[in-house]
Amino acid sequence: MPFQTIEAEKLSAAVVRQIEGLILQGILRPGERLPSERELSERLGVSRPSLRDAVAELQEAGLLVTRAGAGIFVADVLGSAFSPALIRLFASHSEAVTDYLSFRRDLEGLAADRAARLASDTDLAVIQSIFTRMEAAHPKRNPADEAGLDAEFHMAIIEASHNVVMLHMMRAMFELLREGVFYNRSIMFRQRSTRDTLLEQHRAINAALQARDSEGARAAVQGHMDFVQLVLAEQEKAERHEAIAQLRLRHETERP
Repeated sequence: MPFQTIEAEKLSAAVVRQIEGLILQGILRPGERLPSERELSERLGVSRPSLRDAVAELQEAGLLVTRAGAGIFVADVLGSAFSPALIRLFASHSEAVTDYLSFRRDLEGLAADRAARLASDTDLAVIQSIFTRMEAAHPKRNPADEAGLDAEFHMAIIEASHNVVMLHMMRAMFELLREGVFYNRSIMFRQRSTRDTLLEQHRAINAALQARDSEGARAAVQGHMDFVQLVLAEQEKAERHEAIAQLRLRHETERP
């Protein structure tokens, strides 16, 4: 007969599965500190020895790291998405920016389509909350808060699409953007007119998502990314023209 004796699962195995699931779903993020051993064992309802066994197994799997005197952290699992050599290539070749934006246009358009169809009401409430904070940050002279919320808004859409492969891939891409590998995000929010346009584009994306209009959400995201690409191209052109103008000025002032 094809039956086998059912064995009770070790508590440490159940802890491992729960923490693995939280990391897979993107709820526990790379670099995030876990609660203390005492607090975590109480929350999970397991003994400290069982928790230590689970942590050791997750460390061996490369999902958790222990820092002396600091605690237990989720490993930087995104760091392995691109090699340092490839990141340097991205940073040193301008065509990588165009490819990056095209990649985001396609993937985020798909994510918005999925989110409009598959997101829970709670997912949509999170997106609405972030957009409300964007509106509140918009009048500020310093665009840093609004620029930061822009990234949160886009990641919330990807999270609401409920595809864990897309989630982790796009988190890696946004981490490179945060580090300035592709372009300086603050450039997008430098001009007031550009900031106004960006806010309206995010408003359109949010409205389509809240209405569960999948086609409208995809189109709004793609239109937004097309605008971002246009602004960056115009900024690059303006910088080239300024460099030439500086050379002309220097030459003119050095003439006898």
